[in-house]
Amino acid sequence: MAFQDKTIVCKECGTEFVFTAGEQEFYAEKGFENEPSRCKACRDERKRRMNEGGFRRQNRQMYDAVCADCGAATQVPFKPRDDRPVYCSDCYQNHRMAQSGY
Repeated sequence: MAFQDKTIVCKECGTEFVFTAGEQEFYAEKGFENEPSRCKACRDERKRRMNEGGFRRQNRQMYDAVCADCGAATQVPFKPRDDRPVYCSDCYQNHRMAQSGY
């Protein structure tokens, strides 16, 4: 399929930006069905706000738990179940590193 550059109007700030043929090909390879609706500057700003605890993280329900490895009190964004271990962030990272072979 031959892709061609496409001009899109950002739904956030109203400026026009180009959705390049290369970007379209990348989206197709990844299986993304929707084209971007925000320009790069607005996408970056939105990511920054999300990472600073804006939007979802602000209203996220947290649950008290005890780490299965070190016994420390911690909070997790899901309701712990008795049949699955829960880890504090440090122990969770240690488990991820061990599983990935590092």
